[in-house]
Amino acid sequence: MLYWVERKIDGGSCKMAEAGKTTLEQEEERFVSTNTAIINEIISLCILMLMIIFPLIYDDAYANIMDVKYVSYYIPVIMMLGLLLIAAVIMAIMDKKKYEGRYTKKVLSGLLPKNWKKTFLVSDAAVLVFCLAVGISTFHSEYFFESFWGNEGRYSGMFLMTLYVAAYLVISRFWKLREWYLEVFLVTGLIMCIFGITDYFRMDILHFRGPYTDPSESDIFTSTIGNINSFTAYVGMVMGFSGAMFITEEKGRRMIWHYICLVISFFAIIMGCSDNAYLSMGALFGLLPFVVFKNRECVKRYFIMLASFFTVLFCIDRINQIYGDAVIGLDSLFNVIAGLGILPFVVIFFWVLAVLFWKYDEACTRKGIHTGNRFLYAWGIFAALVLLAVGAVLWDANLGGHEERYGAARNYLVFSRHWGTNRGYIWGASLKLFSEFSWMGKLFGYGPDTFGILTMNEIPFEMIHVTGQFYDSAHNEYIQYLVTIGIVGLCSYLVFLGSVFWYMWRNWKKNPYIIGTFAAVLCYAFQAAININLPIVAPMMWLLLSIGIGACRRENGSSSGCVAR
Repeated sequence: MLYWVERKIDGGSCKMAEAGKTTLEQEEERFVSTNTAIINEIISLCILMLMIIFPLIYDDAYANIMDVKYVSYYIPVIMMLGLLLIAAVIMAIMDKKKYEGRYTKKVLSGLLPKNWKKTFLVSDAAVLVFCLAVGISTFHSEYFFESFWGNEGRYSGMFLMTLYVAAYLVISRFWKLREWYLEVFLVTGLIMCIFGITDYFRMDILHFRGPYTDPSESDIFTSTIGNINSFTAYVGMVMGFSGAMFITEEKGRRMIWHYICLVISFFAIIMGCSDNAYLSMGALFGLLPFVVFKNRECVKRYFIMLASFFTVLFCIDRINQIYGDAVIGLDSLFNVIAGLGILPFVVIFFWVLAVLFWKYDEACTRKGIHTGNRFLYAWGIFAALVLLAVGAVLWDANLGGHEERYGAARNYLVFSRHWGTNRGYIWGASLKLFSEFSWMGKLFGYGPDTFGILTMNEIPFEMIHVTGQFYDSAHNEYIQYLVTIGIVGLCSYLVFLGSVFWYMWRNWKKNPYIIGTFAAVLCYAFQAAININLPIVAPMMWLLLSIGIGACRRENGSSSGCVAR
């Protein structure tokens, strides 16, 4: 009886304390929650527009596809930033009138040097240095207008880079993750993949080609993206996201959904017929295990994913044999793999391996056996052996003088000026041009997205003589950054990416969607070593990266003074 009375008294005290809040305090709580909700909704609108419209929008087929994607990115972002600025001014005025500006002061206090450690992550600091380097490079360049807009290149000038950074800072700090938005990314990505698959069969569902288009020219463009290199770069992010989610998902229906997305993305990325797909898949198959192999269930699904990939490759090989006249066909490393004649045995091997590991996992579960980090260490040893083997093959093919041993694969193993569709030449020429820069040029580059201006000014005749074409890009995002925004710009970007990967790796178990964004950005970062930074694909990478870091920040309770929760 006494216990019941005490509880009644305690309960009454709590209610009295709640009721004891002043009207002003209640108004303050409503003020903060309302402001947070408004900010979140503004950002949500922008993200949803980008997830739905950006991947699928087009205008005049492939004639202006880059212009359309560029506009479809910067309009929602500028709209978001403008609305947020207006909302912030209104909120600051209301805060000043009603609450003496204490909430505004709290937010701004995060910018004081003494609070930087609490306010900024390493990735935040690195991206601000990156933005500063882009700005200095632009103002130092002899081509200010072209550096600012990127209009002589691929629109990746200071204007677009600044929008990337601004959107990252806003989304990663103030947006509360809505998981279904990332499922929208998958849905629109699948639609894009399906268009690409139908283009492989030359069905031309979107009527982009017309009856008089030369297939040799039209086959390098596909889906709603354009060039096959850009298509496979985007599909690589879809593949990475769905693959990581399939491996780690605990809910059955979501696991099946992500597996379907993964298989479709496998078909699309192989049928895209672009060599940068190998690097995306290498990142997914080679590096993701270092993140997830502490869990036996993840190892089991990894083998299923690997078996599914080779099954898809086998299916495409059979399609090519049966419908050879109706499809584009494979002329890349996939064709070399399929041509070995052992693909059916590889498929059987990996499915048997997946089943055996499934049985092993069930036995360990029944007996209560914990494997710990055993599979992680085993994968580390296997990866080291693979790297040693690849290194030995590259040495033998390039320095050992035995390139004839490797047949059709020597086109990928032997490095020369013509390696990778003349990438060997343009990479070497880029580094040579960079070595001739002044010290200021080495630090901050020639100017954002002015690579084409540089090559036209310095090596026009040599470039045409060696390759037969003009290069306005280094076809390597990192060399491109080195030449155009210098050592400071490249190093800050690499620190930014590295800290993003580290932070997402540390936090992915707290929210399953973090590992999806991690794998998507990882796949993009690897393929960027042989690809171009375009406003067709890069904006989605920055968006996924921002969402992933934002999820990490909120899972850790990190605050900038006003973080959506």
